[in-house]
Amino acid sequence: MISPELIRRYPFSAGLTEEELILLAKSANEETVEAGTYFFKEGDELNALYLVIEGAAAVVIEVPDHEADQSVAGQLTGQIKTRDVVISAIGPGDVFAPSSLIPPHVASASVKATTDCRVIKFDAVQLRQVFEENCHFGYRMVQKAAAVIRERLQAMRIESLAHLV
Repeated sequence: MISPELIRRYPFSAGLTEEELILLAKSANEETVEAGTYFFKEGDELNALYLVIEGAAAVVIEVPDHEADQSVAGQLTGQIKTRDVVISAIGPGDVFAPSSLIPPHVASASVKATTDCRVIKFDAVQLRQVFEENCHFGYRMVQKAAAVIRERLQAMRIESLAHLV
C-alpha cells in the first residue's frame, strides 16, 4: 500500500472521495523500471494499471520491418522481422493500461520505458474485485479509464492527420 496523498497529487484522482483514494492506495505499490524494459506487450493479459511518477515511456505497436531483409521462408512461417513504432508518449502524471479495468483485460499495444521510470502500479485484479463490492467506485474508475482511452485516441487522430495540413 502507498499513501493516498501520493495518488491525490495527480489529475487522475480528481473527484475521488477520501474512501476511494484509500481503496486505490490499498491496491498500489511503487515500482522502478529501467529504460528499455517493457511493462507489457501487445496481447498480454493486463493485471495492472500504471501511473507515471517520474520518467517516460512509449506506447508502441510492432509492425513488419519493410527495410529488413525478409526471407521467403520467414514470410511463410510467420517469422517476419519487425520493429516498434511509437504511437504515443507517456510522462509524469499519465496513466496507462486502462484496459486492465475493462474486459477482456488485454493489451492492445505494448508499453516500453524510454527512460528509467518510477510508477505507481495498481493491482487491477484486486481493484476489479473491489468494484464488484462498490459499484459506484467501479463506475467512476471505468469512467476515468474511458477518459484515458478517449484522450489517447484523440491525440493519435490529431497526430495521424498532422501530415495532411
